[in-house]
Amino acid sequence: MLLHPFENYNGGDFGVVHDMLADSATVMGLGDAGAHVGLICDGAGPTYLLKYWARDRRRGPQLPLELLVKKQTQDTAAVYGLHDRGVLAPGKKADINIIDFGALDLLPPQVAYDLPTGGRRLLQRARGYRHTFVSGVEVLRDDELTGQTPGRLIRA
Repeated sequence: MLLHPFENYNGGDFGVVHDMLADSATVMGLGDAGAHVGLICDGAGPTYLLKYWARDRRRGPQLPLELLVKKQTQDTAAVYGLHDRGVLAPGKKADINIIDFGALDLLPPQVAYDLPTGGRRLLQRARGYRHTFVSGVEVLRDDELTGQTPGRLIRA
């Protein structure tokens, strides 16, 4: 078990999580700057959110795909004051994912020992991402990285 939080599994279902995710005050995002990279893999969160809550959930209502995308883009950018991004609009900065929604899936986590001094980190790849563009450059094609790295650090 890598990480399996039970705190929100109330009454045998995720009803409270559904309500929390549907609430307009809920902001998506989690980051620990890699502090726990050897213990947990948060990188799967955005894919899991779309896969489970918009497509695969059977015990209880799903959430609209467009709501989940908005929460992970426009709403999060607004909270951090990044008003030049978060939406696809003329003059705005945008990274773009083109997904095959039916094929969206997570692969099992893997352990890699590729950090300095052989340090451990957990990785979890996803499927169903046809294209990802960062600053207009394709960085992922059919679930494989292209080797291009145009992204830059931003400070909010």
